Formats: sequence, C-alpha cells, structure tokens
Amino acid sequence: MFWQDGQLIYNGKYKIEKYLGGGGFALTYQAMHTKLNRRVAIKTPNISVQRDPDYPKYVERFKKEAQMLAMCCTESHPHIVQVFDFFQEDGRYCLEMQYIAGESLWEYVQRQGKLPETEAIKYIRQMGLALVDVHKKGVLHLDVTPHNIMLNFNSGIPNSGKAVLIDFGIAGDMSSPSTLSRSFGNKAFAPYELIHKGIRHPTVDIYCLAGSLYYAITGQRPTNSFNRKYEQEELVPPKQLVPSLSDAVNEAILQGMALEAKDRPQTMEEWLNLLSLSQANLTEVILASDVGVDYQNLENLLKAGQWKAADQETTKVMLKVAKREQQGWLNYESIENFPCTDLRTIDQLWVKYSKGHFGFSVQKRIWLKCGGNILKYDYETECLLGDRLGWRKNGMWLEERDRGLQEYFSFQDYPEGHLPTRKRTFHPHDSEFHDYGIYDRRNYQLFFSRVQTCKL
Repeated sequence: MFWQDGQLIYNGKYKIEKYLGGGGFALTYQAMHTKLNRRVAIKTPNISVQRDPDYPKYVERFKKEAQMLAMCCTESHPHIVQVFDFFQEDGRYCLEMQYIAGESLWEYVQRQGKLPETEAIKYIRQMGLALVDVHKKGVLHLDVTPHNIMLNFNSGIPNSGKAVLIDFGIAGDMSSPSTLSRSFGNKAFAPYELIHKGIRHPTVDIYCLAGSLYYAITGQRPTNSFNRKYEQEELVPPKQLVPSLSDAVNEAILQGMALEAKDRPQTMEEWLNLLSLSQANLTEVILASDVGVDYQNLENLLKAGQWKAADQETTKVMLKVAKREQQGWLNYESIENFPCTDLRTIDQLWVKYSKGHFGFSVQKRIWLKCGGNILKYDYETECLLGDRLGWRKNGMWLEERDRGLQEYFSFQDYPEGHLPTRKRTFHPHDSEFHDYGIYDRRNYQLFFSRVQTCKL
C-alpha cells in the first residue's frame, strides 16, 4: 500500500505530502521534515514486487545506492543529489534525499522541444563535472540518462536551470563486472558492453552522457548500441538532424558515443575538454576578473588575429594580475594563487579566437598526452611538450627571436598549443636567465596543476 498524503512516518519525523512516482522497483515521495521544516524526497522499495524472487537483490541494490550516494557526497556537490538519512519504517528501507523542484531533462525536452546548443552543453557539462568527482571516488553511475538528470529552474526563467544527477540505483565500483547492469538502465543511452557484458569503465558514463547530449540537442533518442553492433544500424550524426549544430559539438558527441570503448575518450575530463573547446567557440566570453584587470585589449588583438601582440598582451595582463610587473616573471607563489576567474578568461579568449588551436587548456591537454603528471616534475616530459608546441628544435629551446613569430599569421601555421608562449629575460641580480611572463618552463607541473584546479 502506498503512503497517503498527510501520513506521518518514522515517529512523526516526516509528513508525506505527495507521491512523486517511480519505476518498477522503487517509489519516491515528497515529504516535509517536520522538525527542520525542510522539504525532502523519500525513496523506498516498492513492496508490491516483494514476491519477485529477485526482491532480496533489489533491496540490496537499494541499500547499495544509499552507500554509493553517501560515498559520493562526503562533501556537498552542487550537481549530485544529497543524501541526508537512511532509516527503516515498518521493515522498509527508506532513503531521505534532497528534494529537487523541477523536472528531468527528458521531461523538459519533451515539453520544450530540442534545446539550443549552448543550453544543452551547460547542463551536460554540469553533469560531467559531477561525474569527474564520482569517478575519482572509484564509483560509476552507469545510468546517466535524461531521466536521471534533474533540472532545477530559478523561478521559471529560461536557461536558468541547474542540473542535478539523481538515481544511483545501478551505480557500482570499477572493480568487477556487473550482473544487475544487464537488467537495468535505459538501453537507448547505454553502450552495448554494459548491457550485454556488464563491463564497467568510465567510458560507459561517457557514452551515456554523450547520448543524453544527443537527445537534448536533437530531441530524439540515439540509435540503440545493440543495433549498431549487431544489426549494422548507423548512428545518425546529430548535425544531420540539426544542420546548425557546430562541427565541434557534433564531433564531441560522436567521439563520446563511439561504438567501441577504446575509441572513446578514456576519462570524463578528456571528453569535457572537447566540450570546453567547442563551447568557447560558441559563446561570448565574459571578460571577468577577480582583481579588476581589463581584458578588452587582449580580446581586440585576438579578434584581429594579431597573435604576436596578443601574446605580449597576455604576458602584460598576467603580470598585472599577479602584481609581478616589476619583477617581470611569475614565481611559485604567484602561480599557485593565480585567480581562476582571470586564468579562465584569458584561456577562453585564446581558445575562442583561435578556434581551439591555442590556449592554456589546449597546452594542458597536450602536456597530459606527453605523460605530464601534476604531482611530479619530469624533464623528459617537459622536452616532449616543447617539441610538440614548437618551443624546441633539434634538442634546443628556442628564444622568441628564433621562432620567427610574425605580427600577423594564420594560427594554423604554428603547432597546436604554441601560444601563449614562454619568454626569457636576463636578471642582473643573480646573473641568470629566467623564463617569465606566462610561466617558467621549469614550472610546467605547477602551472598545469593550477590550470587543472581551475577546471580549464
């Protein structure tokens, strides 16, 4: 029997307000925490299926969901549903969770129609950032579908929604294959290796999230992965359904939904980087600064394709942000404390106007591919990066005058990530040459650690 509206449970601690819905196994209610005057959601197993021989497994799965959520929410995350309590009422396990006023991404698209590119990316990126934290704890969600992405809107204002990831019912760790994952989850958004083999890897969540972006942008379910694998059906490129879709977002979706796991980005950060580059090309960059620095001149130079002058302006503004104009170079302390807002503004400007060819986030991605580790300095990796970025030639680090950087040039003429670049100057105080401006080339590890911290 369902709980009734107005019913008090758990010794009067909660007052049921209404039934919200649920699947075949679990039911969810809106309730009021009577002592805290806080609206919450209470989820409990559906006793109507208790005769099912697998019911004990369902209950264990429910208890596991509570454990997974508790593990993922040791610190409150704005895009992961919070769990407050786990208790029993008349022998039924109950999970008290954050109540999210809104609707699922599935319902929103069904009501609103396909979403504008920038709005869809906003929600999916929020989910990606949540999953980065989930994966770091060794947990996989395994069901990141539009049904499990809740949108909480600010007074009904369009495009004001905050996405929150819910329903960790089939979540699991990365250590072993899953049997439950073969029976649960939305197959339209799941890769075939999860459905038919129970394989667990971050690439599963990447596929699901890319599929959710596909749905948000096109308003259609993607082709079932089983049919793609065994019936030779093709995944219709989203750009074919939405011709105005940018090439970058189209490519990010297709890479994330690659049929074989080995062909997808291997980490959520790597896939989000594809979205970051595409989004930077789509949207206006807000010239934000935590210390009052004006970035209008930098934007004007980049917009005009004056790459050399823009590189010099980047040095100028970064020294100003760090209050190191007199010294002329960034030290350890100034890098570690460089404001994320300013670093993000500079990076987004470079990425936007170079169409993803230049920028700190581009350099960081290349550095990681070269074997970079934010926890460990390695000179060999530094040299590989210098070779890739065109900062070294024949085993020698090039000075600015040796690189032949012209005032005007096509950005494609230089290697990916070539700018913003390092520079060198002579300091008479210690009679040594120092790299300066952007960062000391000996400080790559520290600088990219800051870039990582700022989520560029």
